[in-house]
Amino acid sequence: MAPEVSPRRARAVLVALSLAAFAFITTELLPVGLLTHIAPDLDRSHSQVGLLVSGYAVVVVLASVPLARLTQRIPRRQLLGVTMLLFAAANATAALAPTYAVLAGSRLATALAQALFWSIATATVTGPFPVAVRGRVVALFATGATLAPVLGVPLGTWLGQQAGWRAAFAVLAGVGVVIAAAVLVLLPSYPPAAGGAARGTAPDGRRFVLLLIATALGIGGFMTLQTYVTPFLLDVSGFADAVLAPLLFVSGAAGVVGTLAAARTLDTRPIASLLTPLSIGTASLFGLYALGALRPGAVALLAGVGLAYAAFGSAVQSRMLQLAPGSTDIASAGVSTAFNAGIAGGSLLGGALLPTSGARPLALVGGLLTLVALTLLAVDARRSRAAGPAPTAARSPTSPAATRQVTPT
Repeated sequence: MAPEVSPRRARAVLVALSLAAFAFITTELLPVGLLTHIAPDLDRSHSQVGLLVSGYAVVVVLASVPLARLTQRIPRRQLLGVTMLLFAAANATAALAPTYAVLAGSRLATALAQALFWSIATATVTGPFPVAVRGRVVALFATGATLAPVLGVPLGTWLGQQAGWRAAFAVLAGVGVVIAAAVLVLLPSYPPAAGGAARGTAPDGRRFVLLLIATALGIGGFMTLQTYVTPFLLDVSGFADAVLAPLLFVSGAAGVVGTLAAARTLDTRPIASLLTPLSIGTASLFGLYALGALRPGAVALLAGVGLAYAAFGSAVQSRMLQLAPGSTDIASAGVSTAFNAGIAGGSLLGGALLPTSGARPLALVGGLLTLVALTLLAVDARRSRAAGPAPTAARSPTSPAATRQVTPT
């Protein structure tokens, strides 16, 4: 049985793990912003430094489920504490890396830590809260990851430009130590199986597999365009290079809005919370294909893609807590694998199309993929309604820890 956690302590854990998500995503994407500084310093090409990001995603895809299985009996306080210390040590190594090989090795270690973090963090952070508000908790937790491209990467890039790229990784190492200390102080220690969110509230293996497929397709659709949104904005919309940063900020800020908006519906309307962002994303991608040359419309539609992408990610994590057919840690690892497979697949697809077709068709192909994901989930929802009422997310669990009346702020 998991020990009871006070409301204040539960909220503090939520903040700490949201900051950890912010740090992980910032670290994952930071080489993109510092590419022109890292490459000459280590005597490598831009494409070789770019591999530090794509290779990172591949490691997360391959390692998430195996690491979740290997560590499923370890208490989460110790496991998350060690994970954040590994994150800190890997970033410290990156800051001191004398060669490209050492930097790549540090990225491998950080990617392994991230794979494990995303496998266990969702169930850990939601466990102390009652089932009826866990969707809201998931959305608040995801805000950290959503803010990383908007604040973390620009701040890290600015710091790298002012003090050298190594300084940015050194700061992230310090952040990792602080978060590790907070986790070790705030999280109680208990067997993972005793956690309030250790099992799905409405387990369904078939629907969970369908959710994974839709996740990979939907995220792949978004990333087919988003990975190459810069050439789209330059070549199709005709924007000047100087306004790219504000445009990307608009997309990132819309993602934060989408995450916070999803917090209001994840608990009461879980299916609509999945279908609505996919609908908005599909319409925005098709709109960019048709109207991308019109600058005001392109800005609005770009914001729609950013909003939909972030809201869909939160909805998938929340739905996983309901449909997980077994351990939610293993289920979360599956979601992380599907998510990163979509990122890698969309990036590869867009990269293959861009040289031959240009940037504009990327929006059409991305929209077709999100439409397939939307159709799969909509048909599944219709079948479920026809079969009769399913268990709701508000059903009370048997775990005393999960019935604690903790309300997120």
